[in-house]
Amino acid sequence: MNQCRIQKNNQWNKERRKRKWQGPGAVSDYGKTDGRKTHGACRKTRTGKSAGMKPEVTVVIPNYEGITYIGACLDSLYAGSMIPEVIVVDNGSGDGSAELLAKLTSKRGKYPSCRLVRFRENRGFPSAVNTGIRLAKTRYVILLNNDTEVDRDFVKNLYHAIRRRKNAFSVSAKVLSLRQPETIDDAGDLYCSLGWAFALGKGKKRTAYRKDAEIFASCACAAVYRKCVFETIGYFDENHFAYLEDIDVGYRARISGYRNYYAPDALAYHAGSAVSGSRYNDFKVRLSSRNSIYLIYKNMPSLQILLNLPFLAAGIGIKALFFLKKGLGKAYAEGLLEGFRLSLSEEGKRQKVRYRQECFWNYVKIQLELWQNTIRRITG
Repeated sequence: MNQCRIQKNNQWNKERRKRKWQGPGAVSDYGKTDGRKTHGACRKTRTGKSAGMKPEVTVVIPNYEGITYIGACLDSLYAGSMIPEVIVVDNGSGDGSAELLAKLTSKRGKYPSCRLVRFRENRGFPSAVNTGIRLAKTRYVILLNNDTEVDRDFVKNLYHAIRRRKNAFSVSAKVLSLRQPETIDDAGDLYCSLGWAFALGKGKKRTAYRKDAEIFASCACAAVYRKCVFETIGYFDENHFAYLEDIDVGYRARISGYRNYYAPDALAYHAGSAVSGSRYNDFKVRLSSRNSIYLIYKNMPSLQILLNLPFLAAGIGIKALFFLKKGLGKAYAEGLLEGFRLSLSEEGKRQKVRYRQECFWNYVKIQLELWQNTIRRITG
């Protein structure tokens, strides 16, 4: 039997015995460990004066140059059927959105309960959300892009979706296009042996992908996470700065035996490319290609990299041709080189996930899924 699973079951049984003594309502989630101290990370965190007064969920919104969208984003959250705690982390915006947020979240502002954290410079998406996650006092944390608007039951449905799944690290919302609400933007993310991450349902009608499903990783544009697991697997890797950091953290959770899910009844509407400006540009292509190499090095043991090498080489070659045709071949190549340099640096080596024999079968399951997702990507 999988030793990672045994460890979790033993911890869960201990907590059940402990809960009988403590009385009803004393719930705790436990995750696998990799030798790090968790400091009781999965003990129940209460919000409000007594349990049940407020949902145990905080929404963290990273903001950068979001003057066009952030007001509507907050309006939709506070108009919901379940009002969460809200933390906005501004990444040194210079477009006036930080000042707008300061006004909205002041004592006399529209949303005085919303907490605003301001950075002097742009530290990247992972740094912003990590700050918000660490500040959150609740068991669950929803990450939400600043260029989104959410359905009335968005928070409630994500909250219940993760709460009923004890093995879930995250649950991804159904993300629709803000400009074309009848079109899906993301219905959960998959990762394949070509080294590609891709969004399910992209461009399809909103009536598709109507069932709950297990996915490889959640899209951090609109997803809920079990906070205690970050204490075990680590937070979002700030070396990414932007792009693929959600695949990376979901991958690490999978290695430790957790699962990621998709909830079609939690709806968010996403503008997309609000910061980078377009679907393909030098900045996005360079950073994405860099992070694609780093993600492989970081999460795959050496033997698994060798096993996937033909697929990975093919994936790189196909994308190189694709970006050459779009006039972005140089940016793609430069990103690959930066990815190799990062992976081989002392910082890259320090961040590499340590192989654990007790999680061998988790690696096997992941590998089979990578091959399955490759077929799924090729066949459409």
